[in-house]
Amino acid sequence: MDIADFDYELPAALIAQAPPAERVTSRLLYVGPGADPSAEYRFADLPRLLAPGDVLVLNDSRVIPARLLGTKETGGRVEALIERILDERTVLAQLRSSKPLRAGQRLHFGRGVSARLEMREGEFFRLRFDGGAPVRALIERVGHVPLPPYIRRDDTALDRSRYQTVYARRPGAVAAPTAGLHFDAALLERIRSAGVEIAYVTLHVGAGTFKPVRVSDVRRHRMHSERVTVSRATCQRIARSRAAGGRVVAVGTTTVRALETAAAGGAVVPFEGETTLFIYPGYRFRVVDALVTNFHLPRSTLLMMVCAFGGRERVLGAYAEAIARRFRFYSYGDAMFVRRGV
Repeated sequence: MDIADFDYELPAALIAQAPPAERVTSRLLYVGPGADPSAEYRFADLPRLLAPGDVLVLNDSRVIPARLLGTKETGGRVEALIERILDERTVLAQLRSSKPLRAGQRLHFGRGVSARLEMREGEFFRLRFDGGAPVRALIERVGHVPLPPYIRRDDTALDRSRYQTVYARRPGAVAAPTAGLHFDAALLERIRSAGVEIAYVTLHVGAGTFKPVRVSDVRRHRMHSERVTVSRATCQRIARSRAAGGRVVAVGTTTVRALETAAAGGAVVPFEGETTLFIYPGYRFRVVDALVTNFHLPRSTLLMMVCAFGGRERVLGAYAEAIARRFRFYSYGDAMFVRRGV
């Protein structure tokens, strides 16, 4: 299975650089067996694609201001992207600097916030922040919204709210579960009123989500690890929906990854831990029947998952249709509703 099988060309002008004025006004492309690719939907139309008895599963992870800009004691610039918070003083982070970094160096991030570089752990560095407030409070003071690298601008105050789902409640992610950015409170209420249950999982997206696939045979790629929680209440909602003939509709590839991890034994069961699950064509889905997702980068593991779910030719054909119709791509872009296909 070659990486080139998941390639496509995207005009740079279609990469969304900012969110739409209102969340629910994003466009929505319906993809599945027998779907009309020319049908025009807005995200506010999502309830039309759901049915009473379905369960809509959302990732309630909350993005932390994980990008820190600072200097070394020598004055040289350094940038840190926190991968995860280990305890009240320590984090794992990716670091960028003009010159190599070494253990023992102190980094200063302004407003009295500083940390010592303790050691390297693979592609990450362990940073221990100086005394005072816990790490979470310190990064709220000096951190920036960790916008993806294809958004070619600095973060703004607007990103603090818009690069966050309206239902985000569990801090820990360094990238938003972007399929959820299209929901507002009113749309969620309309979905509930239509007889659709809403359930939550938590998967904290790590910096590794932007790690490119560097092998030609995608089966040799090793996924980064991310933290997952699937509660007993969510498993019970899914079981009720299944018993009533409803579908499990996952919002985002992160939700798919969480649910399929929890169902590794066949049925979805409560789960708390790490996942390195890599889903690519040939994977047998156990839980998810339909998927709401944004458009993903060429050659990315996220695109491979969507191709596994909806069928590679069908999904890449939908991408070509979206490009021809000038849909907006990536984190602040438009979305797809994908029915599972072969």
